[in-house]
Amino acid sequence: MNVYDKLKELNITLPPVATPAAAYVPFVQTGNLVFLSGHIAKKDGKPWVGQFGKNMTTEEGQAAARGVAIDLMGTLHAAVGDLNRVKRIVKLMSLVNSTGDFTEHHLVTNGASELLGQVFGEKGAHARSAFGVAQIPLGACVEIELIAELA
Repeated sequence: MNVYDKLKELNITLPPVATPAAAYVPFVQTGNLVFLSGHIAKKDGKPWVGQFGKNMTTEEGQAAARGVAIDLMGTLHAAVGDLNRVKRIVKLMSLVNSTGDFTEHHLVTNGASELLGQVFGEKGAHARSAFGVAQIPLGACVEIELIAELA
């Protein structure tokens, strides 16, 4: 399966790497592992601001997380040159901006996990953590980082 054919089938265009907002780099490769810095959710090119349990629904969160996965794939493409080199999506860590009583962080994060599974097939099955946090930079609703292994 060619990853780019799958992206085309899903009508997904990969974005360029975003300029870091602070003192970090978008990705680091060591050996066969590529670590992507956290990417925040965006809507219409701006941070997708909101807090689950207050003014955002789980369904909106899934859409936001899916968008983050697209941005992550754009950065991964820039890091490795060819997404077909990805042997495995190893792990996602998802930070969900939420109130103390919101408990569907895992469902929000499914928006990213399910898309990676669609695009990479079995190679997209990954370990994952999803946390509720009191705030994310720029007020974004979701931030996700990714680790991938290269063939």
